[in-house]
Amino acid sequence: MRPYEIRIEQSAIDSLRDRLTRAEWPGDFANDDWRYGVPEPYLHELISYWSESYDWRAHEAEMNRYEHFVTRIDDIPIHFMRIRGEGPDPKPLILSHGWPWTFWDFRDVIGRLTNPVAYGAPPSQSFDLIIPSLPGFGFSSPLRTPGVTFHRTADLWHRLMTETLGYERYCAHGGDWGALVTAVIGHKYPEHLFGVHESLPGFLGLDYRALKREDFGVTEEGWYDHAKAMEAKTASHLAVHSLDPQTLAYALSDSPIGLAAWILERRRAWSDCDGNVERCFSKDDLLTTISLYWFTGTIGTSIRFYWENARNPWQPSSEREPAVTAPSAFAIFPKDVLLVPRRIARQYANVERWTVMPAGGHFAAAEQPELLADDIRSFFSDLN
Repeated sequence: MRPYEIRIEQSAIDSLRDRLTRAEWPGDFANDDWRYGVPEPYLHELISYWSESYDWRAHEAEMNRYEHFVTRIDDIPIHFMRIRGEGPDPKPLILSHGWPWTFWDFRDVIGRLTNPVAYGAPPSQSFDLIIPSLPGFGFSSPLRTPGVTFHRTADLWHRLMTETLGYERYCAHGGDWGALVTAVIGHKYPEHLFGVHESLPGFLGLDYRALKREDFGVTEEGWYDHAKAMEAKTASHLAVHSLDPQTLAYALSDSPIGLAAWILERRRAWSDCDGNVERCFSKDDLLTTISLYWFTGTIGTSIRFYWENARNPWQPSSEREPAVTAPSAFAIFPKDVLLVPRRIARQYANVERWTVMPAGGHFAAAEQPELLADDIRSFFSDLN
C-alpha cells in the first residue's frame, strides 16, 4: 500500500484535445427524441465544451484533496481513497461503484458521511470511508488477470479492509455492480460486518426476469411496468459487454467521441432526468466520468467485467438462509433499472431497513447524495 497522486500527463490532455478537433462525424437526422441513440447536435455541444472549456486539472485537483492509495492483492492492482471520519468513533465503510460509474461518483456523499455534524446529524454517525475503483476501472489498472468477477471483487475488498487496512469489522455499501459486490460480502463475511446497504436491489441467485406482476404489492404499483420498460434500456450494453467486449473496446479506446456517446447514453437512460441528462449531471460531471475512463485506458477492462460475470456465476459459500445473513438495508430509487418486491427481497437477504425514495435513478450517490447519505447514516447508527 502506497500513497498515490492523480496526475495525468499534459501530453495525454493535449492528445485528447487534438483527437476531439479531428473527429469524423456520421451525420444524424430525425433524432431529436434520441430514438436512434445520442443526437449529434447535443453530442457536438458536449464535445465542443470538452475540447474548448472543460478543465481537467481543476477536477484532478479536487480529487487530490483526498488521500489516495494503490496496492496489489493477488497481483490485482487496487486504487482507493481513504477519508477519515470526524467524531468519537467512526465506523469503517467501504463504498463500491458500478458501470459506467467511477469512484468519483461518491464525491458528494463524502462530507455527509465523514463530517455529519456539518449536515445536522450527530457526530456518532461518522464513518471512515474507503472508496475503491473496481478492478480494471480507472486507477485500479492495468488489469491483466482474467476471471475477475463481482464475487472475486468481494474477496479482494474483504482482504483490503481486514488485512491491508486492519479493520476487524466494517460496513459496506454499493450500487450497480457494487451492490452485488456488497451482497457477496454480506453473504460470505457476515461475522466481520456491522451490515450492508445497497442502492440497487442486488440479490444473489435471483432471476430478475422471472418476476411477475403479481409478485409486487399494493404499495409497489407501477414497479413491474417500470422494470420491464427498463429492460429495453439495458439490453444493448448487456449484450455486447457480455458477448464480445474486446471488439467494442477497440472502438471506444480509439475514439473519445465514441466513448462519450456510449457512456452518455447510459447516464441519460438510467437516471431520473426525464430525458434531460443535465438535470442530473452537469457537463463537467459527465466529462469527468468520461475522462477518467479515457485517461486511464480502462473502458476495455471495465466492460470485460460483464463477460467474466456471465461465464463465472456466483456460487454460495454456505447454506445459510437467506443468502445474505448480515443486517441489510435497501434504498429504493424509483427510476432505477431494477425494482424488486419487498417480499421477494426478504427471501434473499436479512432485510432490516427498506426505504422507498421520493426521487432518483440508477446513479444514486451522484443524483441524490443527501437522500442516500441520510439513509446510510440512519441504518448503520442503529447497528453495533
